[in-house]
Amino acid sequence: MRYRGRVRSCHGAHFIEVGVEGRVRLVMESALTARDRVGVQDFVLLENYTSEAAFIENLQRRFRENLIYTYIGSVLVSVNPYKDLEIYSRQHMERYRGVSFYEISPHIYAVSGNTYRAMRTERKDQCILISGESGAGKTETSKKILLYYAFTCPAHDCMASLGDRLLQSTPVLEAFGNAKTLRNDNSSRFGKYMDVHFDFRGVPVGGHILNYLLEKSRVVHQNHGERNFHIFYQLLGGGEDELLKRLGLERSPQKYRYLVKGNCSRVSSINDNNSWKAVRKALPVLGFTEEEVQELLNIVASVLHLGNTQFGEGDEGETHITTEAQIKSLTELLGVDDSALRQALTHKKLIANGEEMISPLNFEQAGSARDALAKAIYGRTFTWLVEKINQSLTDNDEVYSSKCSSFIGLLDIYGFEVLQHNSFEQFCINYCNEKLQQLFIELTLRCEQEEYETEGIAWETVQYFDNKIICDLIEEKHKGIISILDEECLRPGEACDISFLEKLEDSLGGHAHFLTHKLANGKTRRIMNREDFRLLHYAGEVNYNVSGFLEKNNDLLYRSLKEVMCQSNNQMLSQFFCREEVIDQKRPEMAATQFKNSLTKLMDILMSKEPSYVRCIKPNDAKQPGRFEEVLVRHQVKYLGLMENLRVRRAGFAYRRRFEAFLQRYKPLCSDTWPNWHGKLSEGVSTLVQHLGYKPEEYKLGRSKIFIRFPKTLFATEDALEAKKPVIVLTLQTAWRGYRERAKYHRIRRAVIVIQSAWRGMKARRRARKRRQAAELIRRFVKGFIFRHQEYCLENDYFLDHVRCSFLKNLRKDLPKTVLDKSWLTPPPSLTEASEHLRRMHMQNMVRKYCRSIMPEWRKQLEQKVVASEIFKGQKDNYPHSVAKLFLGTRLESEQINLNVVQTLGSDKVQYGSVVTKYDRRGFKARPRQLLLTASSAVLVDRTKIKQRIDYAALRGISVSQLSDGIFVLHVHNEDNKQKGDVVLHSDHVFEVITKVAIMADTTNHVNISQGSIRFAVARGKEGIIDFTRGSELKVAKGKRGHLLVTVPQLNT
Repeated sequence: MRYRGRVRSCHGAHFIEVGVEGRVRLVMESALTARDRVGVQDFVLLENYTSEAAFIENLQRRFRENLIYTYIGSVLVSVNPYKDLEIYSRQHMERYRGVSFYEISPHIYAVSGNTYRAMRTERKDQCILISGESGAGKTETSKKILLYYAFTCPAHDCMASLGDRLLQSTPVLEAFGNAKTLRNDNSSRFGKYMDVHFDFRGVPVGGHILNYLLEKSRVVHQNHGERNFHIFYQLLGGGEDELLKRLGLERSPQKYRYLVKGNCSRVSSINDNNSWKAVRKALPVLGFTEEEVQELLNIVASVLHLGNTQFGEGDEGETHITTEAQIKSLTELLGVDDSALRQALTHKKLIANGEEMISPLNFEQAGSARDALAKAIYGRTFTWLVEKINQSLTDNDEVYSSKCSSFIGLLDIYGFEVLQHNSFEQFCINYCNEKLQQLFIELTLRCEQEEYETEGIAWETVQYFDNKIICDLIEEKHKGIISILDEECLRPGEACDISFLEKLEDSLGGHAHFLTHKLANGKTRRIMNREDFRLLHYAGEVNYNVSGFLEKNNDLLYRSLKEVMCQSNNQMLSQFFCREEVIDQKRPEMAATQFKNSLTKLMDILMSKEPSYVRCIKPNDAKQPGRFEEVLVRHQVKYLGLMENLRVRRAGFAYRRRFEAFLQRYKPLCSDTWPNWHGKLSEGVSTLVQHLGYKPEEYKLGRSKIFIRFPKTLFATEDALEAKKPVIVLTLQTAWRGYRERAKYHRIRRAVIVIQSAWRGMKARRRARKRRQAAELIRRFVKGFIFRHQEYCLENDYFLDHVRCSFLKNLRKDLPKTVLDKSWLTPPPSLTEASEHLRRMHMQNMVRKYCRSIMPEWRKQLEQKVVASEIFKGQKDNYPHSVAKLFLGTRLESEQINLNVVQTLGSDKVQYGSVVTKYDRRGFKARPRQLLLTASSAVLVDRTKIKQRIDYAALRGISVSQLSDGIFVLHVHNEDNKQKGDVVLHSDHVFEVITKVAIMADTTNHVNISQGSIRFAVARGKEGIIDFTRGSELKVAKGKRGHLLVTVPQLNT
């Protein structure tokens, strides 16, 4: 076998490896040379692995260099940087995809990729367990894992919508399940396990969420400096005014008892308004209908109203409700009967010997019943919310449980908690961590043993603390703390927290991991309260105060309250409180037992999967970047069991790598293995370690891996490699440059020969092709010329096409430029008809362009000139002389028209006016007049008054002579009694006046150009005649026969 190396290069303090596919990878061992500055990337390589100080110092070195991830074998330790780091980009995802776990530097993407790859290759379900204190970054870590799978897994049609639903589930769960605590402004107050479902192709197709131990007591009570769940403040701060009015709520959180107990309603780092918008946007994406959203908000508001419900005591000690407005709002929001709710809040129903009895509640019991109802409503609402989200993440239960599918589980669980005051919640949380630690140690040792057996190395028994004794102390049947707690809750008589503590002392007094004030020595008693008991956990001692243990374990809701809730017309409440629960006489399981059972199921789930671990650490309580509080970190290292984990991992060999990876990295240190090893990998590794001088007790060779016992052996090898690098680089550079230049010369020489051959051949082929084309062209042209007079055929097609093409090209250059240019090239015979079409089309195009370019005022002028041309062209002698003269809009200014005339015309505005001479009908006396044209009539004006008004409808025609005089006659209908007869006028602008009148009266076709005399009506039945004759000058006078004689001078041509 021949093992070829991959190209590598130095890059700062790191060692870069370029894979076969071109992907750049940061080899994990590369940082060992800078371990004094950045520490080791795997705690297993710590020389003093038993020292907690050395552990924390290595963590701090890496934290200062923004290296927040470190391994303990296969476990990833993450320190919250409290700032954005540029290590989560798409490029980083690509870098970690398909890479072996230890091949590059530690990262959450390495754990995610390794888990996904194991699921695909081994066809076994996987899980990632994320633990740590509140504020250590558990939720962010789970988001990064989901983001990695969304970008790197194979694509699917439903991936986009599924990814969006997974993303939108976060703000909803955080709103209902997270709250501001002393340690974290967005602390998860529930445990969450999410299964991401993959099909046989490795495509994410669904998800499922399990929730554990919601801190329901926070609904009714918060410690100083803490808040209730976010959703209450988001509703009050971001809800619309109309919505709050419908829910009967006010903006200020100070108005509600359940929101003021922590005295911290406003937090600078939280924007409740924006969070509310995010929740409202997410609910429809997750499949919530508008009706469900309204019912959900009704329930949230009802919890606030329930907290403001107050009680009073009567003279005889009976309890009654004093806040009527709250009860009214509650009944409306919960959809229950008013009287039934009042009765249930102040009385309880007992069943004795099959008979029901109603017993009144005292003042304290009524308050407890109210708080129990609020916790029950909110807790069951949260459970329904998770189920609803699961429905949106998984559309088909059959697909979810398919045998062809695989799962990767994400467990985001609370870490070990030790507060100043530890109660029932901390007891359950720490019990959960004990179980997880037990599982962790068991699986870690099993994994180690399986690896040793696979590699054929003898397994050495590892001594470790088995915390099974603590788990049994808590959960053992009939003897454990949970069993004793349940017995005390069920015991007849007045059971209390102190009696529970006494029973613990009687039953567990001799246990090595249990202690109370009564059982302690004098020194310990001084630091323990009488109501405390102490458990010695794997992570240290914790004192628990028994106050409230029985109440929280009972989690009791009176039957009467359940019955009222079952009768609600709110669809969601009717799902929470089913009638079977009321009918069933069996007492429900206690809270601790429920948690123990759900924890047992969780352990079964985790045991059925291959686990990976992420331990999250919070560097400081102030959430400041760059600040590392050693005391706080030591506290978490202890409670997370990291030192115990490291000790188990180091019990055997500190370092192990596959043969190919080890030989690939360190082969330069031996001349026999450098540059390439030809042979079996195991023999190559054996040759290498013998050359390096490894002692037999320092290493073992397995079937496919080398195991190195001491970190100092690996460090010495890494230092030798670092010292060898300059020689290796020089050798590689020399060989590479020589090879590169020789290869370059041969490549250029081959390229030159190829280019020369190709170029010569191409030139010869091109020259021959041109000659053939030229000969063919000449032959066709000559043949076409011979047959040019025949019809278009194969023999003359080329020649005729050439003639046509030449004509069209020449025509394009010599086209007429103006409308008046009538020149046109003479076409060949075959293009005569086409040429005429082209000439006509070109003329039309020029005319169209010319018309479009005419201004509006010129357009009107031309239109009038066209009308004048239609009337007078070729008919009247002096018409050609008038063509160049422009028609005016009017010949009279407004000042020239008498004001009385304008007032007489009224709304009939003057559109044109001109000075004319009127000749009397009988004596033909000349009288100066103004001819005014309006929209409806022509008006003759004598200075200040209207002499005659001719409606256009009464105008039957206009007569004018063919000579060059200015005489014209307006003919009117004889039937019109208003008219005295036809009107004889003279104008110096006869063409303009007649054109205007003809256009306005629409009498263009009724203009008569007389060749001789003009007859006109003088009165009814009488007519006059105008005779025209040529003379030396223009003269108008009465003739001998009583006719009007007009002498017209001859025009100069």
